[in-house]
Amino acid sequence: MTAPHAHNAAELLAQWWSAYAETNEDDDLLPPDERLAFTAPFGQAWPGPLVSDDLVTDADEMAAAYAEVFAAQHPQARLGLIAAAGGADALTAAGWSGPVNYDNDTAKFSAVVRDWERRFGVRVVAVGFDTLHLSVAAPPTNTQDALRVAAEHFAFCPDNIWQGSHPSTLAAYAERLVGMNSWDFWWD
Repeated sequence: MTAPHAHNAAELLAQWWSAYAETNEDDDLLPPDERLAFTAPFGQAWPGPLVSDDLVTDADEMAAAYAEVFAAQHPQARLGLIAAAGGADALTAAGWSGPVNYDNDTAKFSAVVRDWERRFGVRVVAVGFDTLHLSVAAPPTNTQDALRVAAEHFAFCPDNIWQGSHPSTLAAYAERLVGMNSWDFWWD
């Protein structure tokens, strides 16, 4: 496993987007037209990350509030303490393997979460075997920004779109992100 600081989050997201948005006639999973429907309106073109520096809520306060809600909804959850500079780095330090079916280098995912910590005030609140739960202090406030964030989520965790609630499109997923103070990811 590498170190989170060895990776550029924007480059990782662009690489992952390219791989997941690629259309291939020999794809066993989806025909090209269905694959492009998932990533509309961007298609195969990576839109780039959303620039966001507008923290309207203290990120740590938002994390504490979401942690209370999460704990109430998941009474079986247990507290874990990891010696790391922050939640993003804790994923790597703990050896978390949630997205192992996509990439077994957790540091790459930590690099993206670290970038989201800076841009959106996210905090790691909980992790499971194949799940990641983040609080979000500065979620997108309009559908245009949410669509760009949805593209980042697709690149980070395509299962959120491919296997999410129907209709499973970036646009439908983006509608759910507007004003949402928590982001949940699940890798199959």
